[in-house]
Amino acid sequence: MNTKYIFVIGGVLSGVGKGVTTASIGRIFKNYGYKVSAIKIDPYINVDAGTMNPLEHGEVFVTEDGDETDQDMGNYERFLDTDLYSSNYMTTGRVYLSVIERERSMGYKGKCVQVVPHIPFEVIDRIKKAAENTKAEIMVVEVGGTVGEYENILYLEAARMMKLDNPDDVAIVLVGYMPVPSHLGEMKTKPTQHAARTLNNSGLQADFIVARGKYELDKPRKEKLALFCWMKPEDIISAPDVESIYTIPVVLEKQNFGQLLAQKLKFKLGAVKKNNEWDKFLNKAKANKKPVKIAVVGKYFATGAYTLSDSYISVIQAVKHAAWWQGAEAEMTWLDSEDFEKDTNQIKKLKNYDALIVPGGFGTRGIEGIILAIKYARENNLPYLGLCYGMQLATVEFARNVLNLADAHTVECNAKTTDPIIHINPTQAKNVSKNRYGGTMRLGAYDCNLKEGSKMAKLYGAKKISERHRHRYEFNNDYRSQIELAGLECVGINKETNLVEIVELQDHPFFVGVQFHPEFKSRPTRPHPLFLGLVKAGLIAPASPK
Repeated sequence: MNTKYIFVIGGVLSGVGKGVTTASIGRIFKNYGYKVSAIKIDPYINVDAGTMNPLEHGEVFVTEDGDETDQDMGNYERFLDTDLYSSNYMTTGRVYLSVIERERSMGYKGKCVQVVPHIPFEVIDRIKKAAENTKAEIMVVEVGGTVGEYENILYLEAARMMKLDNPDDVAIVLVGYMPVPSHLGEMKTKPTQHAARTLNNSGLQADFIVARGKYELDKPRKEKLALFCWMKPEDIISAPDVESIYTIPVVLEKQNFGQLLAQKLKFKLGAVKKNNEWDKFLNKAKANKKPVKIAVVGKYFATGAYTLSDSYISVIQAVKHAAWWQGAEAEMTWLDSEDFEKDTNQIKKLKNYDALIVPGGFGTRGIEGIILAIKYARENNLPYLGLCYGMQLATVEFARNVLNLADAHTVECNAKTTDPIIHINPTQAKNVSKNRYGGTMRLGAYDCNLKEGSKMAKLYGAKKISERHRHRYEFNNDYRSQIELAGLECVGINKETNLVEIVELQDHPFFVGVQFHPEFKSRPTRPHPLFLGLVKAGLIAPASPK
């Protein structure tokens, strides 16, 4: 059949659930055996997500081919259990840049290049190329932001053009918000009605409305939405809050959403695969009982009075996957490393946890507090996993407190350190000196050879692995023999560059630092070995120091 395109558009406010709705629609069709892919369109002018503050925008998700993308791409990969690439992601900046570069090279053969139609044409070309690259039978396209925003008009115009050309191959799903004001105690439909009418102003009629709210949509509200949004009641899909986002495909399918979409797109869906991998995973998740308490120490947590866990959403999900598959429930607590710096006695809080994670990050703020936490984990047999910056700071802590190199540091924090355990390679130094920051880090998948007989080789069950990277600074090989002799082994090496990728501590239940980001490759149906190892160690190790 022709590739079918499903556009998911948001109404009223951001964060209403477009991303997980997009991922869930994809998962529904994957359970029926279709080849499914997804695209995220972000309307900002940034060329990618790499230069944005994670406090404002959340995690930067890195693809296999090294694209720095929106965190929703991570949800797509996790739900669909597939790898996505740069062709699955676009921004306004990226689209305009392509059009301008084509114009500069006479790609338009002297034509007057205009915002309309050339920008929508570029968007359509990118959508179709992504479908071709992934061989998708069904492509789900999320348009970021909300309907009615000026910056989204051109993407809605692209959707309108595609639907006009092939009406049976394009469906429009509007995700609307259904608030229940506390002073009224009644679910209100008006915000979603306004969103639907605003969508009409763009030349599009929603084929379906996914009604997001705290509670399940009742019959009167469903009928009201259908009446005022020119739809049938069965095309209004209720999407109440759920305990786990991974149950959303089940919630939607109970309302025959897959069948309804297939009917709208003029193809026969067939029968869902029985006992599919998603059902097996959900059964595992439901069965969990034993808690495992994990402290996450870092600095990208606070925005005003709120904790922004979106900064590390892939880490959170990877821990949950690993816990569920081992009959456990992860209880994660965010600890601000600056609190340890203000009062070093606060470090004793770690005795209440089964494991410690230090995730990725940049800059100097809170670093000494993180190093204190790593020291505690090393000395008290607390299972530890350091991700990217967490690996680098683990080597700094070891150099200071085991090798007695008191001035040891990363040059990112102290350019004049006499013992640069972590330094910057020449290529990255050149980028920084010329203020070239966007898309210039060591990005994407790189191979790593594992030391035979190491804990990591046993955990992975392989001699060679591939993991995704996002960093500028590297371990300084001048110190490699010293730290290895002292007990911190370099067990993962990139053969082409001789760069250290993994360190593990001898005579410790689990003390591992990795230069890469394993969280990006964890799947609900296939938990990542490193997180499985950490959770297992946390379940075994006592939650108090020796």
